[in-house]
Amino acid sequence: MWSVIILGFIQGIAEFLPISSSAHLIIFRDLFGIGANIGNDISMSFDIALHFGTLLAIGIYFFKDFINMIQKGFTKGIKDKEGKMLWYIVIATIPAAVFGILFEDIIENAIRTNFIVIAIALIIMGIIIFLVDKYFKAKKSIGEMTLKDAFIIGCSQVFALIPGFSRSGTTIAAGRCLNLKREDAAKFSFFLSAPVVLGAVILDLKDSFGAIVNNFAIFGVGILVSFIVGILCIKFLMKYLRKNDFKVFMWYRLALGVLVILWTLI
Repeated sequence: MWSVIILGFIQGIAEFLPISSSAHLIIFRDLFGIGANIGNDISMSFDIALHFGTLLAIGIYFFKDFINMIQKGFTKGIKDKEGKMLWYIVIATIPAAVFGILFEDIIENAIRTNFIVIAIALIIMGIIIFLVDKYFKAKKSIGEMTLKDAFIIGCSQVFALIPGFSRSGTTIAAGRCLNLKREDAAKFSFFLSAPVVLGAVILDLKDSFGAIVNNFAIFGVGILVSFIVGILCIKFLMKYLRKNDFKVFMWYRLALGVLVILWTLI
């Protein structure tokens, strides 16, 4: 149970910070042995359950935003700033949904146990997010986004299928390339994660319902911990990005990537 709590804590932090939650869960469980006693038959379902906890965190933290988007999206459509955001999210979700359905199993089987590839992805994405944040202007708010902007950010989510790249990292980096302000890029990234994670949970539920029932305590505690830590992490990041850049996340990703490579080789 301590392993479950630790992994829930890791998920709650890594899902929203641009450091890759899937890579962290793989590294800490499969490489460092934390939660290694969680059977392989439920490990993937457990990861998705932890993502469900962070999905709840997004839903609670941005509850008013989502309600306004849904209401105005269906009543006023793209004529309203909040209304058009709903349809932007729908359009931006399509690329990741299509690629996820077609290639997720292939990528998981090929890369999930390849720690060197995951480490390289951590390092590369850390450098990318630092550079785009440094050299692209932060002048556009989320309300000034265009449909083209949303689609480009949505396409960037495809890279997040590879553990180590990070869904939040790729979408925030894409947002910064389009001159979105740091806080607004993070906010749209959080909005965009909701339908993607919800889709993954629904698709997995039909195959893992029995495993969830038989291991209810493990799944319940993991979801609760990732939910609580997730809310705190969203609050922290939104405040942090008002005055700070992504340099600390780059250095962390570089350090973790190098550590994983050394750990694997030695």
